[in-house]
Amino acid sequence: MFASENGLCGDPRLKAISEAIRVVPHFPKPGIMFQDITTLLLNHKAFKDTVDIFVDRYRDMGISVVAGVEARGFMFGPSIALAIGAKFVPLRKPKKLPGEVISEKYELEYGSDCLEMHIGAVQPGEHVLVIDDLVATGGTLSAAIKLLERVGAEVVECACVIGLPEFKGQNRLNGKPLYILVEPRQ
Repeated sequence: MFASENGLCGDPRLKAISEAIRVVPHFPKPGIMFQDITTLLLNHKAFKDTVDIFVDRYRDMGISVVAGVEARGFMFGPSIALAIGAKFVPLRKPKKLPGEVISEKYELEYGSDCLEMHIGAVQPGEHVLVIDDLVATGGTLSAAIKLLERVGAEVVECACVIGLPEFKGQNRLNGKPLYILVEPRQ
């Protein structure tokens, strides 16, 4: 569900967030319209508004873990976790975490990848918010859900700054809700 469909219709913050995201044509390969959030991070007000909207949504939902998907989920996850009183757990690409990990492989629109998490980082029964910058096919978020559920956590919702509705990523999330702030810019 888009934020504009859930009480934020006409909220000027959403327009400012969208406008702060730079579009880079044909990156990383021809035909891709890359949604670059680094320009959003450079805009203090738009970045703060992004975090504030997520915090307002999740503050009273009993979230104990914010799991950020590497790498751009790391940009938003820690701030949200601190503000709602949750811990932050990074979900990383292979061989980036020291110590024992569990992993989940998944398919992307242009290849395959894997997410890893430290064993013991999330406890059975903990309520988790999964955060990333963008959802397209839903493959990465689906892998994150599977990884977290394997350790007994309950994924309450997935959240992304940008959602590509034409790819229908929501369909791969095993019924988990998806909250998206803005549609991609062209």
